[in-house]
Amino acid sequence: MSTGLVTPVRVMSGNEACALGAIAAGIRFFAGYPITPSSEIAEELAERLPLQGGVFIQMEDEIAAMGAIIGASLTGAKVMTATSGPGFSLKQENIGFACMAEVPCVVVNVQRGGPSTGLPTMPAQGDVMQARWGTHGDHDIIAVAPFSVAESFDLTVRAFNLAEKYRTPVIVLLDETVGHTTEKVRLPETVETVDRIGPDAPPDKYLPYRHAESGVPPMASFGTGGYRFHVTGLAHDETGFPTNNPVEIDKLNRRINAKTTLHRDDIVDFDAIHCDDAELAVFAYGSTARSARQAVLEARGKGIPVGLFRPKTLWPFPDREVRELGERVEVIIVPEMNLGQMAHEVEWAARGGCRTVPFGRVDGQQIRPTQILELIEKEARSR
Repeated sequence: MSTGLVTPVRVMSGNEACALGAIAAGIRFFAGYPITPSSEIAEELAERLPLQGGVFIQMEDEIAAMGAIIGASLTGAKVMTATSGPGFSLKQENIGFACMAEVPCVVVNVQRGGPSTGLPTMPAQGDVMQARWGTHGDHDIIAVAPFSVAESFDLTVRAFNLAEKYRTPVIVLLDETVGHTTEKVRLPETVETVDRIGPDAPPDKYLPYRHAESGVPPMASFGTGGYRFHVTGLAHDETGFPTNNPVEIDKLNRRINAKTTLHRDDIVDFDAIHCDDAELAVFAYGSTARSARQAVLEARGKGIPVGLFRPKTLWPFPDREVRELGERVEVIIVPEMNLGQMAHEVEWAARGGCRTVPFGRVDGQQIRPTQILELIEKEARSR
């Protein structure tokens, strides 16, 4: 699919790249509410989306915005909303509804400091666990974390593709630094796009929540071609109507939670730099990975055998890859702008194969390359 970009080389921010990625992926409906530091995404789409035949609407709040994109997605549109910390909290109930009703949608969270109103204009990475477990109950979720402006474009496209392919909400976890960083990027002239699988039965025989072997039931566009079906957040059978049958409830919950398990290798994505011969490693994501990359390159220049493991997909967590890394290195350093949310996952995944050294910063400031380099050098001396 053509991206519609006249000039592939551009200077732009991460937020602008996210908006352009959504357009390239085929977005046709955006609903949102302005909130720092994500507002530029809405501003870009307010101007650009109508020119692409899409609809932009500013809702009265974040709860309504999430409900609006769910409704639009059910009719067949590719949809997105964008927000930050407090707004992301407000969206959680409807994110849970989208998980249970298996509604494809993309939710962008440009993270800022918290809790509560916190630090509206300063970066943080404190929402990574909320992205996974923010809504109640067992549920499936996919979350990606760009570390650059170019990747903000690429991973937004990928978020749409994953949402459509697996009938699930996908969260794009930017942070204030990535969202507001301005870089020169070369955007692709074409991108690969994925559309949801349509119904394979006539309306009178269509089961909107059929327990397909792939875990992903075909999805009709509501109201098109005679297709109408029941949509609810209640536990339901294959017809979509509520049920108290324990067998049907068990099938439903296990199926919607097995999507990422069945298709894990297609979903999980990461970048590994100098990890093949590393004796030490740094695990970093989002904007912190920018600092980590510089620190690793400087440490390599000093003869320290250190590598960088950078997950592009945070959920599902790349546990197998971290476990393999932990079997090869002596320590994994985990810098992040929170108090150790991913460090716990790294330690769990490593399963005692190596030590985990968390380093958290929660003062609204970016983790510097020098801070990570000092940690690398300290661990190298103690070996």
